Amino acid sequence: MTSSNDPSVFEYGVDGPKLIIVGLDGSDSSWRAAAYAAGLARRQHSRLVLVYVQTLAAGAFAQASGVVYDSGSQVADQLLTEIRDHVVRFGEHQHVNWEFRTFRGDPAMGLAAVGDELRADAIVVGTSESAGHRIFGSVAVRLVKLGRWPVTVVP
Repeated sequence: MTSSNDPSVFEYGVDGPKLIIVGLDGSDSSWRAAAYAAGLARRQHSRLVLVYVQTLAAGAFAQASGVVYDSGSQVADQLLTEIRDHVVRFGEHQHVNWEFRTFRGDPAMGLAAVGDELRADAIVVGTSESAGHRIFGSVAVRLVKLGRWPVTVVP
């Protein structure tokens, strides 16, 4: 018998997801994913966690140069400002319980870590706009291969 604390076990008998994670990196596809996830969270009365992961390459250089780390922090600050502006524009009638988290590292592993920590019910990401996904695999494909959550890819 599997323990109920096992993050790979889905809970049956609930109406929709309780917690949705969305990967946000500032790209157009990630903003579309965030909008889709926010709509889903609003309709399902779910908690929405928006996650920005500063990539490994930038994180590796952060040790050698504070400039790269600062630019990653600036991206996170800018994303948070845009999220807050969006929430204000659409007012309280579109209320979504949300939070923003940021990490340094590999995007797929960062989203997976948050998914495991918070026991997410679903993860939403935008399509990859990076050529590097051909070598390492897209974030979405890597999350699907982990097999712990339903993953929705928004074009």
